[in-house]
Amino acid sequence: MKLLSRPEKVLLVALIIYSFIPAFGGLFRILELAGGPALGLPENPRAQTAPVTIAMHILSSAVFCVAGALQFLPSLRRTGTHRVIGRAVAASGCLSAATGLWMTHFFSFPAELQGSLLYGVRIILGLSMIGLIAWAVMAIRSHNHLQHGASMLRAYAIGQGASTQAFIGIGWMIVTGIEPQGPLRDGLMVFSWAFNLLAAEWLIRKFLRRGAHRNSVSRAGTVTLRIN
Repeated sequence: MKLLSRPEKVLLVALIIYSFIPAFGGLFRILELAGGPALGLPENPRAQTAPVTIAMHILSSAVFCVAGALQFLPSLRRTGTHRVIGRAVAASGCLSAATGLWMTHFFSFPAELQGSLLYGVRIILGLSMIGLIAWAVMAIRSHNHLQHGASMLRAYAIGQGASTQAFIGIGWMIVTGIEPQGPLRDGLMVFSWAFNLLAAEWLIRKFLRRGAHRNSVSRAGTVTLRIN
């Protein structure tokens, strides 16, 4: 942490706090599945039918969201730490998406928890997340840093959907006193992913593309000076 600037520390803490509800709530679920004490989490009958798959999904999602937060820090991107953590983030992201796809397709959800809209969006985004991570890996091997960063940021936005869904769902219950279910729940969850992806596109345009443009201009200026 001594290598990080103050704004970077604030950003890192904010992202970890944002990931807290799904990441640590999931870890509590794993403790219950492992035979630990009941921690007051809502009952999930599907957890008993495929505990290994659920545990893999929870752990990989937690690693992707929490370790992925480190990849936003410019200080770490200038060191080998970014590359080492990036490999773990890419692998955990693919595992999170793959297990999420498996559960979406094979679990039997009641209509109030997953309708056709949510099912379709989950399938599309799960496949997209794997594709974006694969594209990011190919991009960095070709030294295309802009495409690498943009693809990973989009994948991170998809992976962080559970965090946004948790905040929106809790906010809805506080305001209305009713837990969203059925089409309303589907709509709020889809809206959460849409919000994250729009935020990712804004960040890509504001920081990644501008940064890449400044670097290209700087390199062009350096080359011109050398020629002159």
